[in-house]
Amino acid sequence: MTLSEQILDYGRRARAAARQLRLCTTAQKNAGIRAMADELLAAEAEILAANAKDLEKARAAGLSGAMLERLKLDSKRLAAMADGVRQVADLADPVGEIIRDWTRPNGLRIQKVRVPIGVIGIIYESRPNVTSDAAVLCLKTGNATILRGGSESIASNVAIAAALSRGCERAGLPADAILLIPVTDREAVRILCGMDQFLDCIVPRGGKGLIETVVEHARMPVIKHYDGICTMYVDKAADLAMAESLVLNAKCQRPGVCNAIETVLVHSSIAEKFFATTGKALIQKGVQLRCGVRAYAALSSFAGDNVIAAKDADFRTEFLDLILAVKVVDSLDEAIAHIEANGSHHSDCIITAEEAAASRFLAEVDSATVYWNASTRFTDGGEFGFGAEIGISTDKLHARGPMGLEELTTYKYVLKGTGQVRL
Repeated sequence: MTLSEQILDYGRRARAAARQLRLCTTAQKNAGIRAMADELLAAEAEILAANAKDLEKARAAGLSGAMLERLKLDSKRLAAMADGVRQVADLADPVGEIIRDWTRPNGLRIQKVRVPIGVIGIIYESRPNVTSDAAVLCLKTGNATILRGGSESIASNVAIAAALSRGCERAGLPADAILLIPVTDREAVRILCGMDQFLDCIVPRGGKGLIETVVEHARMPVIKHYDGICTMYVDKAADLAMAESLVLNAKCQRPGVCNAIETVLVHSSIAEKFFATTGKALIQKGVQLRCGVRAYAALSSFAGDNVIAAKDADFRTEFLDLILAVKVVDSLDEAIAHIEANGSHHSDCIITAEEAAASRFLAEVDSATVYWNASTRFTDGGEFGFGAEIGISTDKLHARGPMGLEELTTYKYVLKGTGQVRL
């Protein structure tokens, strides 16, 4: 069987599974989800052995420390993965929810009802936990899913998907509800993108190159998870102790994820004090500061490779590492303009004690998630109370920000009559 024939067969199987899932009750789906969590733990030795192979290959290929951190699994992370699966079982099922219900003057009743999307293709890189998150969220919402992970985590993904599929089967749900393409050939992406007869939408998670390839070739709707070029603006009215805590958390707690900040903008009136404390603290944590002209002048006393002059492109780069672009601005207007021109509309924050400044920032910055005095690291399905997430959409339609269960549904209109005819 050729690769094209194999993937088309996956599409047919997934479509058949989606028809079955659409009829499943919430209780049946939850039983399947809990069985999936059990199977993940039962397969710990198999999954961790597969992950060790992926890590060995990744080190040999020279992947960065941040990328290795995203790839790594251990007993604790696997247990957390299984716990995350169980949490989804405890969440309310959006399928069947009546969004709106009204009756026309002729007595015709119209209901707007949440339903599954159908079959969702998910293309992602590096992080094996996406396999679990995507599969369980799709199952909960009655969607079948076809997964295509990156080459870095292929062995881990195959082992995780096999365990999840066993859980489905054990609970009497269709095993084909979760299908993972077991090869990393790039041609697989193009084949998936052309399968609009089977796939209702595609969600790419990864670098800009992957997303642009999917957008170029897809014949079905694409929900994009573009770069996380997140910015933190330290306003003139910022509490500097709070600013230091938030900047360090948003950059250093886990730098290799999309909700970590990549740029800090500092108001000129407090820049000297901010750099004397927070700038020094960042350098002590090993962060390389790529500085605009005025920031470089203020930080030039710090010798070494940790302080360098920024290029324009640095303010439009998702580093996913201990690297931070730093710029001094003279006003809130300049900060907002910078974010709109250089950011990716993912997550942006203002640190200020002035409510008027915060209100303007929250209203004028057109990003999926905007913050006032809190770390951007909270842009996450789990932190939002969604259990897990399928990704963080930087689109505006039909989903934006962390995509939980509701974002994996669409709706249909159900009309109930008593013999009405149109005159």
